[in-house]
Amino acid sequence: MKIAFFDTKKYDMPAFDEYAEISGVTIKYFETRLNQDTVELAQGFDAVCVFVNDTVNAAVIDRLAALGVRAIALRCAGFNNVDVKHAEGKIAVLRVPAYSPYAVAEHTMALLLSSIRRIHKAYIRSRDFNFSLAGLTGFDLHGKTVGVIGTGRIGKVFARICEGFGMHVLAYDKYPDRALADSGAVRYVSLDEIFAESEIISLHCPLTEDTYHIIDEKALAKCRTGVVLLNTSRGALVDAEALLSAIKARRVGAACLDVYEEEGDLFFEDNSGHILEDDILARLISMPNVIVTSHQAFLTAEALENIAETTIGNLVSLFDTGKCENEVHHTL
Repeated sequence: MKIAFFDTKKYDMPAFDEYAEISGVTIKYFETRLNQDTVELAQGFDAVCVFVNDTVNAAVIDRLAALGVRAIALRCAGFNNVDVKHAEGKIAVLRVPAYSPYAVAEHTMALLLSSIRRIHKAYIRSRDFNFSLAGLTGFDLHGKTVGVIGTGRIGKVFARICEGFGMHVLAYDKYPDRALADSGAVRYVSLDEIFAESEIISLHCPLTEDTYHIIDEKALAKCRTGVVLLNTSRGALVDAEALLSAIKARRVGAACLDVYEEEGDLFFEDNSGHILEDDILARLISMPNVIVTSHQAFLTAEALENIAETTIGNLVSLFDTGKCENEVHHTL
């Protein structure tokens, strides 16, 4: 089996090389992203392996199918960048449903703690031997109310972490986890209750038509003044322009973002020598109460191992048996 691997980063290769060798798979790594301009690179390959910012639209899918490519292997959980409906019956779409929920959940808590305890500001000060405590006052997490939107694998782990801090955990999910609710770790409520009661809101849901801009101007208007917003899931869950306006109006106390709606041409790359043309992102980064990381919540050694093992395993299963338990269908 030959795999064309798009949007390659150096940290991808060691784990994938290990599992490819074990499985007798050949991988060709391409630094470029998959899109309509680069799809011809897939000629002669049995499958393509893509990531969150590759463009797998109808035109790309049709061309892949015409080239004889049998599978699109996502090395991530989300698949909103793939036209799954168009792919149905033409080419198999496989994903990694759970690589390390702990990696993302722990990064979310790291962002929250950094923000409320001003760790990022203290670090910069101490580098200049400035040990003043002025402006570094934070607040305890113990006893605070956190609203977790989405209680899948990652949201569930984050809720447990918050429970460990002694927080009151509210949750919203279209399909509530009854075992989680019965454990007493969370209390399921409506979205409006999440907005009205939570001092901290964390997003852990997939990007769908229902969740697109789930945090918009109307939602932010319902939130408590000073709310802290966390997003380590998908950028388009948050209307970035509405968030910026709410921060400027002092309605949002802080925002911690590992993802951004228009991150495609920016994240995962070194843009330090370029002028940032995205005015909204530039304003967000300039705000003293905003922390932005570059879609790195997944990036742990354990997660990279799990991603490689599952991705290669998905392809081997599909090609050997014609079936894969992690195949995505448009009915999901």
